[in-house]
Amino acid sequence: MVGMRPTDLPPTATVKFFGAGMAACVADLATFPLDTAKVRLQIQGEAQFAEGASGMRYRGVFGTITTMVRTEGPRSLYNGLVAGLQRQMSFASVRIGLYDSMKQFYTRGSENAGIVSRLMAGCTTGAMAVAFAQPTDVVKVRFQAQVRVADGVKRYNGTMDAYRTIARNEGVRGLWKGCLPNITRNAIVNCAELVTYDIIKELILKHDLMTDNLPCHFTAAFGAGFCTTIVASPVDVVKTRFMNSSPGQYSSAINCAVTMLTKEGPTAFYKGFMPSFLRLGSWNIVMFVSYEQIKRAMMRTQLSWESPV
Repeated sequence: MVGMRPTDLPPTATVKFFGAGMAACVADLATFPLDTAKVRLQIQGEAQFAEGASGMRYRGVFGTITTMVRTEGPRSLYNGLVAGLQRQMSFASVRIGLYDSMKQFYTRGSENAGIVSRLMAGCTTGAMAVAFAQPTDVVKVRFQAQVRVADGVKRYNGTMDAYRTIARNEGVRGLWKGCLPNITRNAIVNCAELVTYDIIKELILKHDLMTDNLPCHFTAAFGAGFCTTIVASPVDVVKTRFMNSSPGQYSSAINCAVTMLTKEGPTAFYKGFMPSFLRLGSWNIVMFVSYEQIKRAMMRTQLSWESPV
C-alpha cells in the first residue's frame, strides 16, 4: 500500500455509510432555510382553506424567507434543524451510503450495473431509510410548519418535547405518520438522485469530458437535483401536507392528494417548486461534492494509519 493515493482505493462500505451521513448534514446546514420556505409554501393553501384567509401569506422563495425573518425572526428559518440533522445522520447514511453495496447485491458483485439494477438499489435503500428515520422527518416538518404567534405560544417547545407530545397525543403511530407517501417519495427521490448522479458522472468520465474531480461532481450533482425536483415534487407536497395535518384531517395520503386536487387544482402538487429546485439542486451539489471529498479524506486517514511513516 506504500505510495498509494486515496483515490486509487475504492472506499469501504463503512466509509460510505458514515461519509454519506456527514455530507448530508453539511448540505442540510447550508440549505435548511430553503427547505423551511418550501414547507411553508407547500402548506399555505391548506391553511388558507382551513382558516378562510383571503390572501396569500407567502409569495415566492425569497419573499417567504423575508416574511419569516420579519415576523418570526431569523431563527425561524432553522426551525427543526436538530431533527433535520438527526434525520440525515440516520437517513442519508442508509439511502446513500448503502447504495453501492445494494447495487452490487443486485448485480451479484458485477461492476457493470444496468439501469434496472441501479433503480432497484435506489428504491431499496430509499425505503430502508424511511424505516429508520420517519419519526425524525415528522418532527422536522412539524417544526418547519410551526408559525410563532403573537403571544409566543408554540406547538412544540423543543425537539424531544415534539417526539413526546406527538407520541402522547397521536400515539406511537403519529411518529410514523405519512410513512407510505414518504416511502414512495424516497424511493422516487433516491432513484432520480443517485441513479442520475451515477449515470451522469459515469458518462462524463467515460467520454473524458472531465476528470473525477470537483467540476465533474458539481455537474453530475446539478443534473441529479433538477431531475429529482421534477419527478418528486407532487409526492413531496402530499407528504408534507399529510405529515403536518391534525388528527382526522385526512383519512390517508391518497385522501390528502384527492382533497388537494379537488380544492386547489393540479397546480397544488407543484407548490413550492422553485424552493424545491433551489433546495434540491443546492443540496445535491453540497452533499455530493462533500461526500466525494469526505470519502477521500477518510480513505487518506485510513491509509496513514495502515502505512505510518
